Amino acid sequence: MTISRLPEGDQRRSQLLRGVLDLCLMTLIAERPRYGFEIVEALEERGMELVSEGSIYPLLARMEKAGLADSFRAPSAAGGAPRKYYRLTDAGIAELASGRAVWQSFTRAVDRTLSAGPTEGST
Repeated sequence: MTISRLPEGDQRRSQLLRGVLDLCLMTLIAERPRYGFEIVEALEERGMELVSEGSIYPLLARMEKAGLADSFRAPSAAGGAPRKYYRLTDAGIAELASGRAVWQSFTRAVDRTLSAGPTEGST
């Protein structure tokens, strides 16, 4: 994802997403174990089409290294090569709960700030 090539609105969305992409990934794999492309599809379905597979694999690897997620291989339903599925560890579940609380507090503060600002056209 190259920010300089994105339209202004997408640039802002991309910057915001970088700060919470790990929480989004943890939320998806907390629902059920998922493989990389399946995670990208789920993000797209939820309006986060800016995320590519190339963006999530390094983050998934960091989550594994930090002990927040682990992975396992399972046969592909389509009969191809086995897929690498990710699932949260107990530490990942705790980190997700903590991250959600921080995000909710932060977004409430941002919402209060943006709502209190002047409206367009006022000086």
